[in-house]
Amino acid sequence: MNVNYLAMIVAALIPLIIGFLWYHPKVFGRVWMIQTGMTNESGKSMNMPVVFGMTFVAGLILSVAMNLISTHDAFIGGALFYATNKTMIPEPGSELANWLEYYNNNLAASNHTFAHGSFHGAFIGGILITLPIIIVGAFFERRNYKYIAITSGYWIISLAIMGGIIASWR
Repeated sequence: MNVNYLAMIVAALIPLIIGFLWYHPKVFGRVWMIQTGMTNESGKSMNMPVVFGMTFVAGLILSVAMNLISTHDAFIGGALFYATNKTMIPEPGSELANWLEYYNNNLAASNHTFAHGSFHGAFIGGILITLPIIIVGAFFERRNYKYIAITSGYWIISLAIMGGIIASWR
């Protein structure tokens, strides 16, 4: 499995960049502040270097997850690991070697596109994982559909772009 650490670092910046745009007062910022009860004064009292630093650290963790799910390389590597008794090298001419050659020659390139990574980032990362977490949290915090829509939209778009960057930047 190839890991492009620079792509993962760039992808880790995406939640910061999208957040700057998404939560701008002229986009969803005002509505989000009303939904969360935040005010300009409470925002000014936050330690912004810590907030941005932890957002970047969380983005790095998400980059690792996007690297695992956006191209299928981790699944191929996992199958090879167990099927080859941890050597990662299939016996020449074996069914596994033929399958791996077919995958590398015919399928791998289609998994390393921005569209493919974006789909997996949005669908698996955003809709199947993040959306239910946000919904459950919102119900317990007594938030309404506007909060759910704004927060979920932010994460679905962020994860889509992160997955696209990681998948295409090989």
